[in-house]
Amino acid sequence: MKIYPWQQSVWQRLTSQKQRLSHALLLHGRAGMGKLDFAMHLSQSLLCASPKDGHACDVCPQCIWFKEGAHPDFKCIKPEEADTAEDAPKKKATKKTQISVEQIRQLIQLLSLTNHSTTAMRVVLIHPAEVMNTASANALLKVLEEPPNNTIFILVAHQIHRLLPTIISRCQAIAMPIPQRKVAIDWLESQQVGDPNGVLDYAGGAPLIALQNSGDFTAQSMVYQHLAKGGKLDTAACAGLLLEHGMEAALTLLQKWMFDLQLSTHALPSHYHMKLAKSLQALAKSVNLSALLDFQRELVQAKVTANHPLSQELQLEAILLNYKKVFKH
Repeated sequence: MKIYPWQQSVWQRLTSQKQRLSHALLLHGRAGMGKLDFAMHLSQSLLCASPKDGHACDVCPQCIWFKEGAHPDFKCIKPEEADTAEDAPKKKATKKTQISVEQIRQLIQLLSLTNHSTTAMRVVLIHPAEVMNTASANALLKVLEEPPNNTIFILVAHQIHRLLPTIISRCQAIAMPIPQRKVAIDWLESQQVGDPNGVLDYAGGAPLIALQNSGDFTAQSMVYQHLAKGGKLDTAACAGLLLEHGMEAALTLLQKWMFDLQLSTHALPSHYHMKLAKSLQALAKSVNLSALLDFQRELVQAKVTANHPLSQELQLEAILLNYKKVFKH
């Protein structure tokens, strides 16, 4: 758990109010900004027996329990992973996409029990809060309306608009900041990320996503060299390179490329590929805009079935053949 440089002002504001915090905090903002790390750091500091300058001490029994994932007064609610049957080893484990009402009911039952310590704080972290379904959201709402004593709820949301307005109204909403570009670049450099500018652009300005994807960025540049050929693209060679990233990541890469290509057709600056602006502008001169829009819709549909067991290489080659049709001969 850590506080990132761009979160310092929010952290200082919250820790100065620690004695009068709302019973429910809602940390919201774009993905990749470190909201969950912030929430975990805050949770540990609230449970710590001897916090220092607002931060957890890391050495008291409460901190040790927390770091081991065994603190009796901390509960993290997130979508559960579905088990994979032992007799089907070839099937990948799938993840549930919702927080169920049963999870919230179990939480309510847990909160009805006495705290581990009669004077201790209890912390409930829900992440990402927007994946609660209607039943689970309504169940949580009842708890927020009549919260247990000495309990703080911390909700983390990437898409606050998907939450019930009644839940939002019962929380202290805290907008988590987007770092200034220089701050994000300096931090990426401190993490020894090569080409931090290019990686940050591709991540849409989200530093944690940039860090996570930094290892793939060099390989992606080879894909761009192929895509920049437009109608002269070698579909088989490009499909092979794309598949190295996995089908879903390959489709995301194509979607971002097409988004910037569309911007270039209107003489607008690139969003994800600033360093490749000249290549995109040159390519935009031969674009059939109607075909480009059709191809973007095809990518959206392909994303829905990205993990279909059909031959992904053949599927990608077919997609790239349609990519070539976007350009006028």
